[in-house]
Amino acid sequence: MDLDHDVHAGPSADLEKRVAAFLDEHDPATMDRLDFLRAQFDAGLAWVWFPEGLGGLGLPQQLQGIVDEAMSRAGAPTNRPETNGIGLGMAAPTILAFGTDEQKQRFLRPLWTGEEIWCQLFSEPGAGSDLANVATRAVRDGDGWVVNGQKVWTSGAHNARLAILVARTDPDVPKHAGLTYFLCDMTDPGVEIRPLRQITGEAEFNEVFLTDVRIPDTQRLGAEGQGWKVANQTLNNERVSIGRAAVRETGVVGVLARTWRERPELRTSDLHDRVLRLWVDNEVFRVTGQRLRQKLAQGQPGPEGSAMKLTFARIAQEATGLELELLGEDGLRYEDGQGWTMVRPDRVDFAGRDAGYRYLRAKGNSIEGGTSEIMRNVVAERVLGLPGEHRVDKDRPWKETAR
Repeated sequence: MDLDHDVHAGPSADLEKRVAAFLDEHDPATMDRLDFLRAQFDAGLAWVWFPEGLGGLGLPQQLQGIVDEAMSRAGAPTNRPETNGIGLGMAAPTILAFGTDEQKQRFLRPLWTGEEIWCQLFSEPGAGSDLANVATRAVRDGDGWVVNGQKVWTSGAHNARLAILVARTDPDVPKHAGLTYFLCDMTDPGVEIRPLRQITGEAEFNEVFLTDVRIPDTQRLGAEGQGWKVANQTLNNERVSIGRAAVRETGVVGVLARTWRERPELRTSDLHDRVLRLWVDNEVFRVTGQRLRQKLAQGQPGPEGSAMKLTFARIAQEATGLELELLGEDGLRYEDGQGWTMVRPDRVDFAGRDAGYRYLRAKGNSIEGGTSEIMRNVVAERVLGLPGEHRVDKDRPWKETAR
């Protein structure tokens, strides 16, 4: 008996009828793209597991596939998630969990439709792995805040309209207690964005300088001093989002499997064993991710996301390295003949680029979204219950700690 099918048979059938009725009334072939996406959000067919009135229907997240498949068959426009991954995967669930009713109404709809692109102002030159050590200051000024500081490794800041921002609002308490979470308008005066060129030749990342940037208190997310709690929810969502693999043989393992099938002359028994082990690891990773995303949809992000992110980085780096071994000298060819120093498209595309790009870009997977070393600490302490590392600055006021 297919228990999952039985449990969701009623909701599935109702959702199919709802999608069909929506498409009868909204023809994607004749409607403006943005008008269609807004109507889809208002009908609760954006993310079905969100509450009614906020783009959803309060249904299980796994039913979203019914909507996506029907929309694809109808030729409906997408909200281009590849350009707004931080907004969709990190900002939206955090706003849903901690935002006021006004904030949810203001930000979620244009976020989902892609009208407003988001970035993440978390890491700093002295606060990367130790995020709680951020030095960017937000000082109360009337009905708002004045923010000064520097952020780094900000993906997509040059395209973003809005940002999720963690800043220090109280230096007199321990570092984890003195943080507050804000929603920052990247077009405001005082926001300066500078690109950071990486080993692949492109500039996905930026450093961002904040000079007397004014943020109204209505764009504070969560209570003052609650920033670490809010940020942890964001990070848990980020780590699951980075390692997302909903369909079998997608991403780098999919490319590796395709290369294996198409180039039988490259095979050896040793390579066969390594490819198969990676394929199995990726399947375990994929299925575990589906279960974890169901928890996230119920508002229960946990430290398990760190294990997912750690596994994703390992698989990506091993698979891209093995692909180069399979290809040999062919793996050294550039996709355009111009080498890695040219300016490339500023978004990650693991499956659509050449092997050399994949190999180099995967090196960042063990850094972005939390280093693998920090992920191991989180898994050890919060999942396995092992003793934590000795931290001499945990209970001291932030202003007294070494930086």
